[in-house]
Amino acid sequence: MVFQSVHSQGKKRESEIQLLNNAEIAELVKKGKEDSKERKFVESVEAILTFKDVDPKKTDLNINEVLYLPHPGNQRPKICFIGSGDLLLRAKNAGADATFEQSQLEAFAGNKKEGKRLAREYDFFLADTAMMARIGKILGQYLGPRGKIPTPVPPNAPVEAMITRMRSATRVRSRASLGVGAKIGDRKLTDVQLAENIAAMVQTVQRKLPGGEKNLRTLIVKTSMGKPARRGLY
Repeated sequence: MVFQSVHSQGKKRESEIQLLNNAEIAELVKKGKEDSKERKFVESVEAILTFKDVDPKKTDLNINEVLYLPHPGNQRPKICFIGSGDLLLRAKNAGADATFEQSQLEAFAGNKKEGKRLAREYDFFLADTAMMARIGKILGQYLGPRGKIPTPVPPNAPVEAMITRMRSATRVRSRASLGVGAKIGDRKLTDVQLAENIAAMVQTVQRKLPGGEKNLRTLIVKTSMGKPARRGLY
């Protein structure tokens, strides 16, 4: 179960959070799929959570979390590694979608167009710890606003395992001031698999909220081209 119902010892509160289990999430996923006609391409599926009873002036709601999905979809994230030497070679052999060494990084200095393109093209960035300061100076203005500051990789770190694990990752990010969204798979996953991915997302998000599950208002599920299916949680 993702949400636990809240009870009081007297009059039942109107704001009581309803019990929502994975089967109910799967039903919402099914509705979201049904509201979108089949396309000639595989649509991604997105989940959105909205909040309640949270004052954005008093609580930092700038959520940017990496979530490792129990069931990764076929649309795997694109990974870019920035580094040098043996670490760069290992990342390349591990299947990083792009690798950049020092001289290639320097080419982005002052090149706003290419810096923005790089930030759009890749979902996650990994970087040699020795180059983090320089990366921050050259690419920070493009990666920072997108929540894509590189994950530091020490010289002896298992970069191969890091890249493999990141293939199952998605980014849970704030949407406006009172909500978060994330791609949680694609239409080829079953309703149950998508529901389990959403449950993992909910658990990640509620840990960032001052009232936990009590601050969750609505769950919305939609395909990339479809209409949103929503359910209130109170």
